[in-house]
Amino acid sequence: MTMSSLVAAVRRYPLVATTVLLGLIGAVLALGGQTDAVRWLFSGFGLLVAGYETIGMVRRLLRGTLGVDVLAITAIVATVLVGEYVATLIIVLMLTGGAALEDFAVNRAKRELDALLRRAPQIAHRLGAGAGTDTDTGTDTDTDTDTDTGNGEVEDVPATDVRPGDLLLVRPAEIVPVDGALVSVSAVFDESSLTGESLPVEREAGDAVLSGSINGQAAATIRATATAADSQYQQIIALVEEASASKAPVVRLADRYAVPFTAVSLSIAALAWIVSGDPARFAEVLVVATPCPLLISAPVAFMGGMSRAARNGIIVKGGGVLEMLSRAKTVVFDKTGTLTHGSPTIARVLPEPGFDEDELLVLAASAEQYSSHVLAASVIAAARTRGLELIGSETANEVPAHGVVARLGAREVTVGKLSFIRERATDAVAAPIEGGELAIYIAVDGRFAGSIVASDTLRENAPQTLADLRALGLRDTVMLTGDARPTAEHIAALVGIEQVQADCLPADKVNAVRGLAHRPVIMVGDGVNDAPVLAVADVGIAMGARGATAASESADVVILIDDLTRAARAVAIGQDTIRIALQSIWLGIALSLGLMVLAAFGFIPATAGALLQEFVDLATILNALRAIGGRRDASVQAQIAARKPAAAGALSR
Repeated sequence: MTMSSLVAAVRRYPLVATTVLLGLIGAVLALGGQTDAVRWLFSGFGLLVAGYETIGMVRRLLRGTLGVDVLAITAIVATVLVGEYVATLIIVLMLTGGAALEDFAVNRAKRELDALLRRAPQIAHRLGAGAGTDTDTGTDTDTDTDTDTGNGEVEDVPATDVRPGDLLLVRPAEIVPVDGALVSVSAVFDESSLTGESLPVEREAGDAVLSGSINGQAAATIRATATAADSQYQQIIALVEEASASKAPVVRLADRYAVPFTAVSLSIAALAWIVSGDPARFAEVLVVATPCPLLISAPVAFMGGMSRAARNGIIVKGGGVLEMLSRAKTVVFDKTGTLTHGSPTIARVLPEPGFDEDELLVLAASAEQYSSHVLAASVIAAARTRGLELIGSETANEVPAHGVVARLGAREVTVGKLSFIRERATDAVAAPIEGGELAIYIAVDGRFAGSIVASDTLRENAPQTLADLRALGLRDTVMLTGDARPTAEHIAALVGIEQVQADCLPADKVNAVRGLAHRPVIMVGDGVNDAPVLAVADVGIAMGARGATAASESADVVILIDDLTRAARAVAIGQDTIRIALQSIWLGIALSLGLMVLAAFGFIPATAGALLQEFVDLATILNALRAIGGRRDASVQAQIAARKPAAAGALSR
């Protein structure tokens, strides 16, 4: 630990730091024979802490909550009265240390919504009055794309200064700052983080463009239709903040056992006092009844569970999240980027007679080198994956939003939409596609040559993940997606999801999750469009490996590895952690009850009781440390290695 981190820890947990410091001072004084000074120091500090905790206890009682603090405060006062000042300091350390561990667990990975807000578009490029409105794609072979801004000037202004009607320039790969209407002839936008649609979308002049979407490879001009505050991205941020604020706080695990344990302990102590007639007997019972197992075992188990999760590439933002994971009854999935890979790939090549697959792919990829079409990169990548060599073009001309015509050697190759191809090849026919697929068509020298179909493929481990979750007790499965119903139902059938809601906007997903009956509810998703529903779910799990910042910030669990099975592993870790925490709590209660009975009959003096209680604490802590789960993880890895690959690995076409 560095000095700066130590100073930060002291500032964050002053009571723990003070307790440790006074313990060291007391040890020095005791070595010097100053036992009276040690007694006054420890006792006085214990009473101060008891007074401070009493104020907090009263406030919680007014809110209708009774915790283990009651017994801790009573034990501190009792040990002071009978002169067991060392036990007093130990109880104080356990009380403050347990609270500090719990607070540290809650804040270990919590970063609020700062990154989401940082990602919100901050700057807009506003065009002057003399700016042109055309975005033209050159027809030469290098196909440079230029934006004609006429005699106007481009002014960088804060996105909050943009007003409806302003003309804005959006450069390649930039985030659209506000909602607007496209002025350029055509443009391509990645809206996956907003709508969940994995394939980039083509927009033509007059079409609506959403803030938060990412422009493609060509600069575009839009006319603002809303201010930044009223735009889609800011509305999503508002949904996240509202959903986060609506979550009920999680009741501490140990507090559920506080009332009965406190009542039993005080009853045994009072009965021992009444029967024996010795008030010291009351303190002797309470010394061994200190709630240290309740105070310390659950936080230690939670820290162990969080550490185990981190080793598995899973960041869990608090012990309460582990508890919710362990009790979950329903799991909800987004589709794009969660159950599927979230990026279009070539599903199949459909050549016409006279062409083979490799030839058709070479021709299409060679022409697509000069295109800004949404599938150009996918087609080129597919050709290179097969080791095919592309052909250079003598001339290339792209017709925006329709296709590209390229001269490849002696042949003229046209690639694009079906209507565009039919203008040159009347025999062109539509490819058989399913929901979520997109096809491009190819003509060679006026003859229809075939089509290429792309789709967003299913994650290979998605069916196994659903099976693992069912084995863990999550029987209800739901899919919420912005995609069309045919696509959603096809994916749901492949993985075995029972309920499907398609064509969902972010607000629709929030309402759907709020309406689910079997709770707690886990939501697994990624992308900005999932941020609100991740925040409102009882447990939001974000697939954050690809930098889905908004989803990661609003989620309770972030999976750092691009592996869907980690969602099921997070649930398993939560269940293991809570089981071990409960075992530790019950172990501590059982040992404490046994010692209380012995102390009630006078067999355990207060000093011996304080020492015995430390052995109880040690036993519960050692048991709680099992939540770190090294052996369990090794067993899981062995099972995974032995498991055969899932049969339904990808979309079968």
